[in-house]
Amino acid sequence: MTSRTDLSGFLKGASVQVDLTRVLLTAARGGVRISRELRRAGLSGETGATGDINVQGEAVKKMDVIANQILVEAFSMAGDVAWVASEEMEEPLALRSGAPYSVLFDPLDGSSSVDTGGSVGSIVSIQRAPHAGGDRREALLQRGSAQSAACYINYGPATTLVLTTGSGAHLFCLDPESEDFILSAQGLRIPEKGKLYATNEGQRTYYHLSTRRLLDFLQTPDRVDGRPYSTRYSGCLVTDVHRILLEGGIYLYPADTRDPKKAHGKLRLLYECAPLAMVVEQAGGKASTGLAPILEVQPTEIHQRVPLYIGSPREVSLAEEFEMGKR
Repeated sequence: MTSRTDLSGFLKGASVQVDLTRVLLTAARGGVRISRELRRAGLSGETGATGDINVQGEAVKKMDVIANQILVEAFSMAGDVAWVASEEMEEPLALRSGAPYSVLFDPLDGSSSVDTGGSVGSIVSIQRAPHAGGDRREALLQRGSAQSAACYINYGPATTLVLTTGSGAHLFCLDPESEDFILSAQGLRIPEKGKLYATNEGQRTYYHLSTRRLLDFLQTPDRVDGRPYSTRYSGCLVTDVHRILLEGGIYLYPADTRDPKKAHGKLRLLYECAPLAMVVEQAGGKASTGLAPILEVQPTEIHQRVPLYIGSPREVSLAEEFEMGKR
């Protein structure tokens, strides 16, 4: 019988700090609970909207609320988390003074797909909390390069978790019987160049000229360069980035002109872009705003939005050339 390595055993073998291990295992256990709720959502009346609007100005789905409650409760009980911040909460929540970590998360990315059985995901960023005396802004407004760990969980045909503690990116699959995350691939490496791109082309009219020119380039046939690229877009950031991580290419959610309130794009820096950037870069990929590395952007507010270009180094560098006017 082939031996299996579960998440706890992997983190212990990798000599990850005990307190950070506990936080990561807490995130994983929260993901197990969310996965369980998603499987029964259609039978338990947990599909559809609540009728509320969240701090982002977006309609709240019932599973958004459930997933957020699960993660807040899990980190509250863990004891190693000083602060949590979530896409679904206007303000950060203080948990335990003096605890070593702060955690930021998008509890259920792509939740509009729940009603139709599409893949959805959770994204988690773990930061080292400041020493005693730091206020909540100091605790949470850290560059992505300061993250202690990051992970995402993709709820699809299988539930998968990809994490990094700064020493490579690693893939785990949830065993539905034991409800353990089992190591599936250690040291993931994204292809240097891919053949896919993912973006919401329905919004192309609102994209800036530089972005439209990038898409034109990717769609123009060139056998030597391997174009045109194929497009794959699910509407779930986690699912699309996961595919790009495994197969190569680029995911982009650029700045656009559709909504002046979202002039810098739709995605949030601290709990969407930064953790995904850490994971992808630890797999040899690249993540950018189009003008600067995602991990070097200094946050100024909890729900700050930034453009995102993430994936294979070749395609992200190409996107930067277009966005900087070099092509």
